[in-house]
Amino acid sequence: MSDRAGMQEAAPEQAAERLPALVVGAGPAGLMAAEALGAAGVPVVIAEALAAPARKFLMAGKSGLNLTRAEPFEPFLAAYAEAAPRLRPMLEAFGPGEVCRWAEGLGQPVFAGSTGRVFPTAMKASPLLRAWLGRLAGQGAQLRRRWHWGGWDGDASVFETPEGPRRMAAGVTILAFGGASWARLGSTGAWAGPLAQAGLPLAPFAPANVGLKVDWSVPMARHFGLPVKGVALRAGAGPWHRGEFVISARGLEGGGIYALSRPLRDGAPLVADLLPDRTPDWVADRLSRPRGKVSLSNHLRKALGLDPARLALLMEFGRPLPEGPALAARIKALPIAHAGPRPIDEAISTAGGLMWQALDPDLMLTERPGTFAAGEMLDWEAPTGGYLLTACLATGRWAGQAAARRLAR
Repeated sequence: MSDRAGMQEAAPEQAAERLPALVVGAGPAGLMAAEALGAAGVPVVIAEALAAPARKFLMAGKSGLNLTRAEPFEPFLAAYAEAAPRLRPMLEAFGPGEVCRWAEGLGQPVFAGSTGRVFPTAMKASPLLRAWLGRLAGQGAQLRRRWHWGGWDGDASVFETPEGPRRMAAGVTILAFGGASWARLGSTGAWAGPLAQAGLPLAPFAPANVGLKVDWSVPMARHFGLPVKGVALRAGAGPWHRGEFVISARGLEGGGIYALSRPLRDGAPLVADLLPDRTPDWVADRLSRPRGKVSLSNHLRKALGLDPARLALLMEFGRPLPEGPALAARIKALPIAHAGPRPIDEAISTAGGLMWQALDPDLMLTERPGTFAAGEMLDWEAPTGGYLLTACLATGRWAGQAAARRLAR
């Protein structure tokens, strides 16, 4: 009997489906790339690993979708640090003003808050996403759900799908995988393996816009959930930054902490000014007043106006408390002990990813002509406050328009 007796013959390799344009990833960057291609009259297939598109976008919108930021362009651009020169042309073409007009074109009026953050009037992502998907459907885009990209086989992208393995060869392909945080919402970073196998340069992933781990003492438990307001923070020798954050069982979380993620991740010490609107002399003078039989905690509360959250931080990180001017100095520069950033999967975004050197000015992979990349998978980071989403939209649009031009040649 043959050794192959009873064995099923291997199925022949499935022929690749050929199409004009493929977008991998249905987050903001991928959907914007698909919109740019559709506007140029190019039929697009969008492959999404999850059952529903833009899951992270929807989650961000639950607390008010911060689309962009109303501020002059140069300060806005500076938020992207060393990536600013590469992102400049993309943000000049589709910056805060263009994002607002785009949202309004989808029937979603916007407004700017007191800090310059721009939100849809609806304060949700779902109405905007529904209108956006409707526009894409009107352009002829097809969305294929639960399609997991596994890399390349020659000129074809390979996918695991509910119907089994599939291969797709497109005239242009745009990769918009996202970063490596919030895996349950689709940003797993698994795409880095196939890219590395293809020899593309990748910077290691690191958490950005993330909270800090703190090993709290037992008495701090009663303060979990308290917001901390009226505090300025500084990481290392950097500038003081005003922003709110929250005391949680896991540590310190919120915008005030997220804004300092990068230097804190790199090991800079964290210091808090609990009374940033008061001078050290004013604090020292108030503390020098007799307190009689009043406890030190009540004296600090009454003399300085420290609320429970700030007082709790002082007691947690400042003891043993000194006396006199030294106590005033500690209140104005309280060292915050922590155990580093929370895990990467809890981060709002990630640093690292596909390095700029792999891309030409059109965001096309120099080693794979016709394949482009956009969004958070690129090696850039920015603070929350509208910067993240604006750059994802701008890079997606840029890549989509460049891909359409390539097809039109």
